[in-house]
Amino acid sequence: MNTIQLVWKNISKQIGSTALSILLTAFGVAILCVLSITSDSFEKQLENNSKNIDLVIGAKGSPLQLILSSVYHIDNPTGNIPLAEAEKLQHNPLIKLAVPVSLGDNYRGHRIVGTDSSFLTLYETKVQQGKLFDKDYEVVVGTDVARKQNLKIGDQIHSSHGLSKGGHSHDDQPFTIVGILAYNNNITDNLILTSLSSVWDVHGIEHHDHDHELTLAEVQAKEDLEETKSAHLHHHGEAEEDEHGHDDQPEPNMMVKSIGADMIHSSGLEITALLVQYRSPAAIAVLPKYIAQNTQMQAASPAIESTRLFSLLGVGIDSLKILAYIIMAIAGLSVFISLYNALKQRKYDLAIMRTLGASKLKLFSLVICEGMVITVIGGFLGLIFAHIALYYINTQTSQSADFIDAFKLDPIELIFVLLACVIGIISALIPAIKAYKTTISHILSNN
Repeated sequence: MNTIQLVWKNISKQIGSTALSILLTAFGVAILCVLSITSDSFEKQLENNSKNIDLVIGAKGSPLQLILSSVYHIDNPTGNIPLAEAEKLQHNPLIKLAVPVSLGDNYRGHRIVGTDSSFLTLYETKVQQGKLFDKDYEVVVGTDVARKQNLKIGDQIHSSHGLSKGGHSHDDQPFTIVGILAYNNNITDNLILTSLSSVWDVHGIEHHDHDHELTLAEVQAKEDLEETKSAHLHHHGEAEEDEHGHDDQPEPNMMVKSIGADMIHSSGLEITALLVQYRSPAAIAVLPKYIAQNTQMQAASPAIESTRLFSLLGVGIDSLKILAYIIMAIAGLSVFISLYNALKQRKYDLAIMRTLGASKLKLFSLVICEGMVITVIGGFLGLIFAHIALYYINTQTSQSADFIDAFKLDPIELIFVLLACVIGIISALIPAIKAYKTTISHILSNN
C-alpha cells in the first residue's frame, strides 16, 4: 500500500474532524479569493472608467451619487442641468473637452446614454463594426451588450423607462443598431450609445435642432412680445413727432423681448451631466469654484470621490480579510488537533509499520502528507465556493456595472491554496515529529 492510499485510509477514519478541517479551510480560502478579486477588479474599473475624466458637472446633490451615476452607471442621477448652461461651459478656455450625457432609459439592464461623438474620444474607443449613429433612433452598442444579448447590426431594440429592468417599455419607438464598439475593458463595453435628440424624442421632448416645446408661460411671453411689437409699430409715427422724445428710455418691445428670451432660454432642454477634461492644471483650482459660485450646478471630481469610496470600502474589506485569516488559523488548529488525536489512536499501527520495515522518515512524511491532503482539498473546494459566490455577485449587480469575470482563474487564488498547504504542513509538524520518535519496544510492551 503506497503513501497516498495510507493517507486516505487514515483521514477517512476521522471523517468528522477531517470534514470540519476541510470546510474551515475552504471558507477561509473562499473569503480571501472573493475579497481579493472583487477589490482588485473594482479598483481597476474605477481607474479605467475615470482615467480621462477630470470633472463631472451635474445637478446639485451628492457628489458621490453624481460620479456613480454619470461615470460608473451604478446609481440614479442627482437630476438634470440646462443644456444652455452646459454649452456655455463647453466654450470655457479652461476646458479641453466637455461631453454631454443624458440618461433615462435602459435595455435589459444596459443603460442607454444620449451623447455625441466626443464620448468615444473621451473613452479612447472606436466603432469596430458598422458606423456611429448619425440619425435619430440609431444606436451603437458595447461589445459586452452585443455578446450578452446576442445582438448584431440591423437589429431593433425597445428601450424601457428608468435605469434598471422592469420599467415601462417604449414599444412604439424602436432603436436600430448601426454599430458595435471595440472591446475597451471599461464601462463602454456595457453601454448603449445614441444621440441626445433620440433621448429627447423618446420622451416626447420637442427640440428641433435644440429648440424645444414651449411651456404656457413661454407661449404667453411670445404672444406679449408680438403684441407689443405691433403696438409699437402702430404708434411709431406718433413717437417720431413727439418733440420731447425720450431717447434715454428703452423701447417697450426691447424690454419684453429681453424678458421673453430669458424665459425661453431658462427653461430649455436638459441633460444629465457634463464629463469634463481639463485643458491645463490651472483648471483644477479655478473651475470647480467657478461652477459652485456662479451656477446652480455642482462639480465633482471622480478622482476624489473614487478615492473616498474605495477608502470606505477598504476598511470593510480589510476587516473581512482579517476574519478570513483567523478562519484559516482555526482550520490549521483543527488539522493539528485531528492529527494529534489520530496519532494517539494509531500509535500501535505505527509501531507495527516500523517492525515491517518502515523508516522513521516514512512515518514523518506520512503525517505531513495527511495535513497537506486535508488543506489541499479544502483549498480547492474554497476556489469552487469563491467562483460560485462571484457568479452570484455578478447576477445581482446592474448589467452596466458588470466588472467581474466569475469563471476566470486569478493567479492570486493559487497563492491562497499554497497558503492553505503551508498551514497544513505547519499544523502536522508536531504530530509528525511525535510519529518520527515512535519507540517500537515501548509501544509494543504496553499493548
